[in-house]
Amino acid sequence: MDILILAVVIAVVAVVAIGGLVVTGVRKKKTPRPDRSAPPPTITAPPTEPQVGEEAGPPRAEERRTIEEVELPQPPVGATDAEAAAPPAPPQPGIEVPAPTAGRLVRLRERLSRSQNTLGRGLLTLLSRDHLDEDTWEEIEDTLLTADVGVAPTQELVERLRERVRVLGTRTPAELRALLREELLTLIGTDLDRTVHTEGGVSSEGVVRPGVVLVVGVNGTGKTTTTGKLARVLVADGRSVVLGAADTFRAAAADQLQTWGERVGARTVRGPEGGDPASVAFDAVKEGINESADVVLVDTAGRLHTKTGLMDELGKVKRVVEKHGPVDEVLLVLDATTGQNGLIQARVFAEVVDVTGIVLTKLDGTAKGGIVIAVQRELKVPVKLVGLGEGADDLAPFEPEAFVDALLGD
Repeated sequence: MDILILAVVIAVVAVVAIGGLVVTGVRKKKTPRPDRSAPPPTITAPPTEPQVGEEAGPPRAEERRTIEEVELPQPPVGATDAEAAAPPAPPQPGIEVPAPTAGRLVRLRERLSRSQNTLGRGLLTLLSRDHLDEDTWEEIEDTLLTADVGVAPTQELVERLRERVRVLGTRTPAELRALLREELLTLIGTDLDRTVHTEGGVSSEGVVRPGVVLVVGVNGTGKTTTTGKLARVLVADGRSVVLGAADTFRAAAADQLQTWGERVGARTVRGPEGGDPASVAFDAVKEGINESADVVLVDTAGRLHTKTGLMDELGKVKRVVEKHGPVDEVLLVLDATTGQNGLIQARVFAEVVDVTGIVLTKLDGTAKGGIVIAVQRELKVPVKLVGLGEGADDLAPFEPEAFVDALLGD
């Protein structure tokens, strides 16, 4: 009996022990052991709400202003409500505003007088001598010939000066200067039409065409540069311009002209290098018509006057362009520093195309300002534009009075 009771007690104890182990294993499976190698979690405090009177964001870099203190953009004077409400037009990048053409030669007269007043001062000095003998008049002739006035104009000027000095009797500096100014203006001509004609017209089919200007000249006279500067002159006067790069034989001529055009917003029509110049000129005028441009400037190749074939090609360019309508202006570009050689070039070009005006470049780089008189006498056409430096706005309409005043150093 005692043995039976003891066996029951042992069995009960065994059951209780086994039950405890099972409960402990289940608890261990439900609660995983923490990873002691991981870094402790970062506890971030919740953001605090801004209190009354505090900034909700970062502090302002400038002081607060009232609405009365803020300067608002104002519409242009006289603008309509729609124009005032429209946003301002952004400026076009890279487009320059050329200097106005009015009075350009007057503004550049000081630069011109620095190189030209040697002629005027030399003449005034000779005329101011107490006794004007034959030797003095010969010196006056030599001074005029050295300045490239030309033989015939020089003889005319000396004869008139001799007669008027003899009649006047007295020769004060003011009288001599006024006399010389008057005679030089007579030689240069104050009644010549020096307008660069760019009006265009209407074809027989009723198509409005732009004014067409051909720019011709030999290599090295600054022809392409003059074409670009002329575009600036026209844009400054409110005209829209298309450029024709018909100088297809000279490397980079089209690139040079296109650069000039881009600076003032003028489009350049160009063709392949070595292509047909007449075709490029024709296309340029066609584009000018399509775009309703005011003027088309055609830069032709720098024809050497010793190559007859090239001169014939220049005549072809003019004939092809005239299929759209008449050419309004043919400008011959001459380098003033070449003197009498420029007259030889002028004669040849005048035989090929009907030159209507002269552009004298580098006039500030020579003391031979008499070329103005000589070339006009040779071609019977006026000097219309003069180049007075390397600047973009140094091409100026020729004004006889300002030019003579520069010669006389006034």
